[in-house]
Amino acid sequence: MFLKTVLADGQAEKNIIAEMKARAAQTRSGIERAVREIMEDVRQNGEEAVTKYSLQFDGERPCTLAPGVLKCAYDSCTPALRAALEKAAANIRDYHEKMLVKSWEYRRAKGAVLGQQVRGLHRVGLYVPGGTAAYPSSVLMNAIPAKVAGVEQLIMTTPPTKNLSPEVLAAAYIAGVDTVIAVGGVQAIAALTYGAGSIPQVDKIVGPGNAYVAAAKKLAFGTVDIDMIAGPSEVLVIADHTANPTYIAADLLSQAEHDRMASAVLLTDSMAQAQAVSCEMERQAALLPRQDIIRESVANYGCAVVFEELTDACAMADIVAPEHLEICTAAPRELLPLVHNAGAIFLGQYAPEPLGDYMAGPCHVLPTSGTARFFSPLSTDTFLKKTSIIEYSRDELQAVSEDIIALAQAEKLDAHANSIAVRFAEPEEED
Repeated sequence: MFLKTVLADGQAEKNIIAEMKARAAQTRSGIERAVREIMEDVRQNGEEAVTKYSLQFDGERPCTLAPGVLKCAYDSCTPALRAALEKAAANIRDYHEKMLVKSWEYRRAKGAVLGQQVRGLHRVGLYVPGGTAAYPSSVLMNAIPAKVAGVEQLIMTTPPTKNLSPEVLAAAYIAGVDTVIAVGGVQAIAALTYGAGSIPQVDKIVGPGNAYVAAAKKLAFGTVDIDMIAGPSEVLVIADHTANPTYIAADLLSQAEHDRMASAVLLTDSMAQAQAVSCEMERQAALLPRQDIIRESVANYGCAVVFEELTDACAMADIVAPEHLEICTAAPRELLPLVHNAGAIFLGQYAPEPLGDYMAGPCHVLPTSGTARFFSPLSTDTFLKKTSIIEYSRDELQAVSEDIIALAQAEKLDAHANSIAVRFAEPEEED
């Protein structure tokens, strides 16, 4: 059978969850030492070290692209691609403008005003990977929320090789990226973290990358902020007997083609459905150009689990906390309240995961490897800095002064207590 299928018995599903966790850990092993050395070299030697590693790994010196290059790339794309990119950008912008948090204040009492000041970060670095494919959609999904949030300077770095493609640069043009620097890998993350010559230090680094880039972002955290540590892509589909197996198979394959570590899992209450999906996956995979990657991914990290009840499938989905969760049942909204942990949830047979990847509007940068238990998708919130505002009159401070002093003394912080007490030790000064 193309898709390994097991019956849920309390232990089988636990074994599958354990295998998925082991898969996530496997991608983080054995590379941190090499990454740490590069990061430290760039911290100490700046532009010289960045150039050295760029020549070593990419065969090119880092360079900043002239602004006109992005416009030329946009003009060189086919009208159909330009239209698709513009439509996707408009949907992403529309969605994120609706979720944008604004500054606010309220008056608790006559002399007490509280609030929050919300501002976009000053400077953000966006990493766009090279490799086997170019991903203009990732440029849109990262850059547009940043610009909607009010980021003043958005710097994109990408390897000076195949990913300097018209599609990627056109997406950067549409999204309003301010600067594009042709530099990739760990050296790019290090340069954005510490600053290196013409590459300035940023406040936050976002964007996907391979395991080395992910390790570099992890080491950068604390000096700068990051979005998340992303693992291999994953989809989990909950389907009943009413779901079209052709659709389900296609959706599982759409994730399996990402890379050999990708995970595609089906949870169902129908053995007949699991078997039909497996047969359909085998048929469709034979027609796809990335079938070698798909077959390895499905063999190692794909499976179907058959439950007696879909409520139990939802319980497993909550433990897995998948990056993408599709609910393809006769009444998908009935199961929605049972699922609390997922990066994005797709309801019904006509909301496939690629809709979220490219066009719907919510960001496709999602927590992976179970981190949807505590992480949220990238959004405008990712690029905002929030500052508390506190304003009290003398009378309002005096009204709570004894409480503050009592709390400070309980913590043996006498200077804290004194900071309040001195304000009321003398008569109020006249203006």
